[in-house]
Amino acid sequence: MKAKLILENGMVFEGKAFGYLEETIGEVVFNTGMTGYQEVLTDPSYYGQIVTMTYPLIGNYGLNLEDAESLSPKVKGFIVREACDYPNNFRCEIKLSDYLKHHKIIGLERVDTRALTKVLRNSGTMRGIITLEELSEGYIKDKLNSFSNVDAVKQVTTKKVYTIEGQGKHVAVIDFGIKSNIVRSFKNRGCKLTVFPSDISYEEVLKVNPDLVFLSNGPGDPADLPEAIENIKQLIGRKPIVGICLGHQLLALALGGKTAKLKFGHRGCNHPVKDLEENRVHITSQNHGYYVEKLPENVRVTHVNLNDGTVEGMRHNVLPIFSVQFHPEACPGPKDADGIFDKFLTV
Repeated sequence: MKAKLILENGMVFEGKAFGYLEETIGEVVFNTGMTGYQEVLTDPSYYGQIVTMTYPLIGNYGLNLEDAESLSPKVKGFIVREACDYPNNFRCEIKLSDYLKHHKIIGLERVDTRALTKVLRNSGTMRGIITLEELSEGYIKDKLNSFSNVDAVKQVTTKKVYTIEGQGKHVAVIDFGIKSNIVRSFKNRGCKLTVFPSDISYEEVLKVNPDLVFLSNGPGDPADLPEAIENIKQLIGRKPIVGICLGHQLLALALGGKTAKLKFGHRGCNHPVKDLEENRVHITSQNHGYYVEKLPENVRVTHVNLNDGTVEGMRHNVLPIFSVQFHPEACPGPKDADGIFDKFLTV
């Protein structure tokens, strides 16, 4: 069935709908990964976004029940050049189109995704509508103006506290939209995890007396979470704190730094980052639209993005505080930076 993507700048990209055939609205972004589309679909950091894959053929190895990074896909829509109808892999359990249909997510194929990516790169990330109908200009304007992703974290965080037993260090995890492989990375190191919702008070975190507080990844603008920032402020100096992605940004704000929005974000699994402490380069997995624009006082840069020079990691000069912007847990992506978790546990 014919469908089209309408961007807020008025540009239209026509294609063919697959998956769940119903209109959707979201922030249109692009991911440069060649593989890992299942992990991308289920990454909570993509909540509220329509994801465009730059690699032309998507779905060729299907999907399975083991590689998801959360319990369900979180994207608002999925745009590809060509959706494979006949996946071939011994681990395949469901086709991409059937998976999207089951979870009520529309897909759009036969789009010139390289041209769309170029528009987003040059003009910046923007809102868009995937529709099967002819829409009036007034309807499009009203729909796009009404779209908001302010409550994204509330939609993806855990609803209740839960514990994962372990014999090692006790890590209090504040879940802003945590990926499954972050949990596995701590479990593989024997940690006991107590996972809290994003709106938990600092008093509740301190009650479990953790050895370490971990601030997870998640969707949206860190400035939309003032209560979380205040809670983090109360934990600073009382417990060692580490973070990834959104957690890194929230920690920077709590310490007095500033964040800003990137023009088109970093999304993919091929981003070079230099580790200034070890004088080596990691190829990293990334998924964020915001970054730390101004470092807090008494904080030094530990990692730098080699593409644009933005801050990819920071460490406090006095307190046991360390965080990174990229995703050391990968999934999808290379495992170059997996050792970051060992650094977290010895912060």
